[in-house]
Amino acid sequence: MQLDSMKPAPGSRTKRKRLGRGTGSGLGKTAGKGHKGALARSGGGNSPGFEGGQMPLARRLPKFGFKNPMRVPYQVVNIGELAARFDANDIVDLESLRAHGLAIRALPVKILGNGAMDRPLFVRADAFSASAKAAIEAAGGRADTMAELAESGQE
Repeated sequence: MQLDSMKPAPGSRTKRKRLGRGTGSGLGKTAGKGHKGALARSGGGNSPGFEGGQMPLARRLPKFGFKNPMRVPYQVVNIGELAARFDANDIVDLESLRAHGLAIRALPVKILGNGAMDRPLFVRADAFSASAKAAIEAAGGRADTMAELAESGQE
């Protein structure tokens, strides 16, 4: 095979339609668009979702749901993960959570109560679930929110 003998696969290269080049071409006069009407106009045609004048599906269905603009998105850490990664009497704060790969994103941290807490830990986070706070304190540790620490001046 030589460069001069290479050809594209049959049917892979089609010639473009040359519209409006006389009646002999088969695409003269109206250039294949028919006579008048919206489809013959520039910019003509229907928008996506147009159903021929019927009430569109998006308007037939009811609106539902609510997005709370005041919602605070948290990244969550379970107490079972804390117990697995930290030793007894460790101080667990945002820096130590990042160092252990538990808090990766730049969001506030909430500690949840999934798992077992078997050692006392001193945990500082932005929020706690009630079960997580109870489990940490039952194991002999402390659960302080950043707001509490800021109020008392310990931060």
